[in-house]
Amino acid sequence: MLGMFTADEVQRYSRQLSMPEFGAGGQQKLHDARVLVIGAGGLGSPAAIYLAAAGVGTLGIVEFDTVDLTNIHRQILYNSADVGARKLDVARERIVAANPNVSVECFDTRLTSANAIDVLQRFDVVIDASDNFPTRYLVNDASVIVGIPSIYGSIHRFEGQLSVFGAGDGPCYRCLFREPPPAGAVPSCAEAGV
Repeated sequence: MLGMFTADEVQRYSRQLSMPEFGAGGQQKLHDARVLVIGAGGLGSPAAIYLAAAGVGTLGIVEFDTVDLTNIHRQILYNSADVGARKLDVARERIVAANPNVSVECFDTRLTSANAIDVLQRFDVVIDASDNFPTRYLVNDASVIVGIPSIYGSIHRFEGQLSVFGAGDGPCYRCLFREPPPAGAVPSCAEAGV
């Protein structure tokens, strides 16, 4: 079954391939997977680079921002030389450098109700690493409509939340948090720190 991988891939993924519970079948599932990451910031950048390193076949990234010096301490895809550059460009470069076997699909846009369904329906699972409530609820609603699981992550100062929604027709983010909090009720990272 290892014949489906190149010699480079067998060596690159050898630590995963050697696990009986994962093996070549698990690696092939990763290779065939199409994962979308919404936001390439503090949560999205480590998720994207680890997925690429593990061998996810297609990695989509939705991002429209540029690198700011305040990002560097937590957004591991970027460094000081990247300040002012488009996050999407730097993210693609670093991901391909980490694993040239990964196909990276970039969406240089803000996710909106006009484009969310079109973007999400191309993928098997979505990781919501956004930093605002309108996007979080939009990702949830679009993933429910499209019928794919969503993985949600959020941080606030020293606290974090992580959950998987919609797996096996399970509940969604909106089932847990029916409505977004009122505007201004939760401070941003810039206001509260992170």
